[in-house]
Amino acid sequence: MHPQTIHRRRWYILGVLTMSLLVVVLDNTILNVALKTIADPEQGLGATQSELEWSINSYTLVFAGLLFTFGVIGDRFGRKRVLVGGMAVFAAASLASAYSQTPEQLIWARALMGLGGAAIMPQTLSIITNVFEPQERPRAIGIWAGAVGIAVAVGPITGGLLLAHFWWGSVFLINVPIITAGIVLMVRLVPESRNPAPGRLDPAGVLLSIAGLIALSYGIIRGGETGDWAAPVVLGSIAGGIALLALFAWHEARTDSPAFDVRLFRDPRMSASVAAIALCFFAAAGVFFFTNFYMQSVRDLSALASGAMLLPFAAAQLLFSPRSAAMVRRFGAKAVCTTGLLLVCAALAGYRFVGTDTPLWVLGVIFFVQGAGMANVMPPATEAVMSALPREKAGAGSAINNTARQVAVAMGVAVLGSVIASIYRDELHGRLAALPAGAREAAGESIAGAHAVADRMGAAGPALARAADTAFVHAMHTASVAAAVVAFLGAMVVLKWMPGRTGPLAGAAPAAEPAAQETAKV
Repeated sequence: MHPQTIHRRRWYILGVLTMSLLVVVLDNTILNVALKTIADPEQGLGATQSELEWSINSYTLVFAGLLFTFGVIGDRFGRKRVLVGGMAVFAAASLASAYSQTPEQLIWARALMGLGGAAIMPQTLSIITNVFEPQERPRAIGIWAGAVGIAVAVGPITGGLLLAHFWWGSVFLINVPIITAGIVLMVRLVPESRNPAPGRLDPAGVLLSIAGLIALSYGIIRGGETGDWAAPVVLGSIAGGIALLALFAWHEARTDSPAFDVRLFRDPRMSASVAAIALCFFAAAGVFFFTNFYMQSVRDLSALASGAMLLPFAAAQLLFSPRSAAMVRRFGAKAVCTTGLLLVCAALAGYRFVGTDTPLWVLGVIFFVQGAGMANVMPPATEAVMSALPREKAGAGSAINNTARQVAVAMGVAVLGSVIASIYRDELHGRLAALPAGAREAAGESIAGAHAVADRMGAAGPALARAADTAFVHAMHTASVAAAVVAFLGAMVVLKWMPGRTGPLAGAAPAAEPAAQETAKV
């Protein structure tokens, strides 16, 4: 494909890549809405709480563990090829998930979806880096990042509409026609690109990254699931994962042909940007996790109504993400990222003032501020990471960016979820002691479980439901303050270490570098 043809089609290419990204992100947010239906023995699969958690965690574990590997594979063997293959796997796994007959089948199908998602995600950003010139790339990445935020908000609405008219498997089946159309457009529009001089294979580095990321992710997920962070399996997995990743970094710094040059982290803009992405998503993901329970259980909103509550977040992403590049040109990445993280911090602190009967418009304002803040963090931070790498290593850079985000999401949900669960149980302890053993366990496990128990208790039920709501909101306040502190820490990291407008980028591609210079003919 001729470079001039690629240049003319660049915005169409971005549209196709954004479609593939939307499918991956949308699917996870849709699933959150469908969990309650999947747990129903009549309408769904009768999945237990543990099986529901692993239907999410199996995807997260495979996705986080293989993101870096597929970024490297795309650089070496062709990003378009890996992207199309990942889309095909994701479609097949979506079909298997939709028609799963048991929770176990759903868990394995979701793991296969994680494999497809890990192949898709790094390629989208690395292809954008190779298709767009440096002066246009920030705007393109802003649109790419905005698509992530929009999918987070649109997913619950889509899921609510599907569940209102179809069976639970429709939340997965909807992926298949979208992916089919996406593959056709990719084959026609997206150029192939790869590293023209990939060097020798680094199997030791790839295996260490997979083992380290899977062990770390498993420990985090297991700790959040059980709430026992001192358990040997949790501490062992986390410590083992960190040790393996440290060994990976040591190996990559000494090998002649590394899968990823870890010395690039000496560039303060890259290291500060990765830290900003991780801390921002750690704080925000945990908050999104508990606000879904707040809206559906405490406020008794339907899945569709709770999804609609996230529209202000999507509107802020749509409004501010494409404009973040202009803000960076005017004020510099440090100022924009710091301001964005402080807005996220303010929004997270705002949940502290949300109670059991707070007007819902207040929650909408908080969502809008949070979306505006994240829209001014993700695009400039992502652009800083990608600009610190030569184009031929774009897949590895995209994988580092997405791995940091995915591990942070898992950790945010696990850690803040554990905080909420612990405080919730402590606050509700007096009420739980008077319940039978089975009901006590169900009510203490989650706010949804407490409401289910209350519905079966007759006259005493409303008192239990109110106590559970109060306990959950108190736990939510504590977790939101903790998340706000993490976001503030991210702002301070950016303020301290990210260079200002005049800060040079070590390893950045020169402005005159022609787009798609390493693009192979197709």
